[in-house]
Amino acid sequence: MELRQLEYFLAVAEEANFTRAAERVHISQSGVSAQVKALEIELGAELLDRSGRVARLTAAGTAAVPYARAALDAAADLREAIDEVKGLVRGHLTVGMVTGCEVTPLFAALAAFHREHPAIELELAEGNSSHLIASVIAGTADVALVGIAGAPPEHLSAYVVADEGLIALVPADSPLAGSKGLPLMELMSYPLVTLPEGTGIRASFDEACVTAGLIPDVVLVASAPGAVAELAARGMGFAVLSESMASVHPGLVAVPITGVDVPALLALVWRRRSSPALAALLPHFRREFGDN
Repeated sequence: MELRQLEYFLAVAEEANFTRAAERVHISQSGVSAQVKALEIELGAELLDRSGRVARLTAAGTAAVPYARAALDAAADLREAIDEVKGLVRGHLTVGMVTGCEVTPLFAALAAFHREHPAIELELAEGNSSHLIASVIAGTADVALVGIAGAPPEHLSAYVVADEGLIALVPADSPLAGSKGLPLMELMSYPLVTLPEGTGIRASFDEACVTAGLIPDVVLVASAPGAVAELAARGMGFAVLSESMASVHPGLVAVPITGVDVPALLALVWRRRSSPALAALLPHFRREFGDN
């Protein structure tokens, strides 16, 4: 029995799909299938029901899952203990960031960390916040900078970088440009350009609309804040973004949206069980972002 067999088995169990599991562990689908089959032969029992489109755990597979996780955790503990004894920090870190990320302290922290630990391979992965959080939970990302509505996930460690309200970016010649605040209900009268679902800013905005019983007129969705603002500048509608994104788009004026009680948070999230490499990276984040 090999640790990689247990890893591939858990990947299929959690993804309920051999193809997605193969993408997660970065080998071919046939390779995953062969290793899981070898594990089943060694154990003398089928762990997965392959008869349908979804790979489902059998009774034996369900029983095996906690033991497989425990074995992998024990192996990780062993590696950490040896690294600590040797005083080594090595390996690979996958850092997730929201699509179109323009938060310079993140890049400054990674650059400083790389100078201090050049042997550790860094990989950046972009995506929307919900996807990145799922990746951290699944272990395919070590840490991620994400947008969250209201509060960080309880089952992850988190460091809140920013706690912001929402703004509408309107043309400089708009009658609303001089307003100190734009009520959420009044905003519903205008076409809007927003970030996609799965982002913290959009989640905060949608939650406020649902609470108030309002239906926004979202005419366009763009994955990057810069694209949202550019579309607004071209007259497609008002852009809905966060306060920190207001100063980087000339020609548009930021007007605070009132009536939104759920803040949009920007936060770093990671699993509570961290590797020595991640433990070495986290202080760089805190140094660059500043302890809040």
